[in-house]
Amino acid sequence: MTLASLELPGPRPWVMAHRGASDLAPENTLGAFALALEHGADLLETDLWLSGDGELVCHHDPTLRRMTGDPRRVGQLTATQLRRLHVRDETRESHEGVPRLLELLELTPLEVPVMLEIKDPAIVEPGPLDRLRRILAPRIRERRVGVLCASLQWLRRIGALAPGLVLGHIAMHDPLGARNVDLLGPWWPLLSLNPRYVEHAHRRGQRVCPLDPRLHRGDHLRRWLALDVDAVLTNDPRRTRAAIEALGGHRP
Repeated sequence: MTLASLELPGPRPWVMAHRGASDLAPENTLGAFALALEHGADLLETDLWLSGDGELVCHHDPTLRRMTGDPRRVGQLTATQLRRLHVRDETRESHEGVPRLLELLELTPLEVPVMLEIKDPAIVEPGPLDRLRRILAPRIRERRVGVLCASLQWLRRIGALAPGLVLGHIAMHDPLGARNVDLLGPWWPLLSLNPRYVEHAHRRGQRVCPLDPRLHRGDHLRRWLALDVDAVLTNDPRRTRAAIEALGGHRP
């Protein structure tokens, strides 16, 4: 497998909006993504499931209970039915439904990469994966899209059936970092277990973004800058960008 790089201008670390600006608007809504873009996010991150009629939709959980109060699973409703729900969080109701991936792509300029975490095992089947590949074709050509998975088996299947996609592994237990993927998203304590994690990944031609959306606690952000990570995950892109500048700014 040949490693692919995201084509992204500008200095590092890149600011990746976790489910959009999810501290400021209900997660994975078009409003959260629009705020992230307005606040200077370099990349957008979201989660993918299949609706009951085979549409790719942006939602984190297997069920709709936490974000809409509806107890059903995402795949039990059509994309139109999902769009009619009201996504909410602890303090806000958005009056927005669950968006289709196509809506997110229409909202997002081509120069802003979109990172898609595959949650639904059905997406890695040949039919849905081919649909995903066709939807993403312009961004694949420009290296402005990647897929993320916790499963290396899924990533191998995606790499075989959808060549050219940037592949990222979300690792909760591996302190060394998987090979043969383009991006590594280690759970942040793994970087304490292996302080040379980023250095080793860079030698292999890989990018690193710690799985740490609450990076403003303690000295986390300062630590990631010192380790020379390529991107940081955040629920508030504007706050994170300001904090990076206060700590000495971005690097080439």
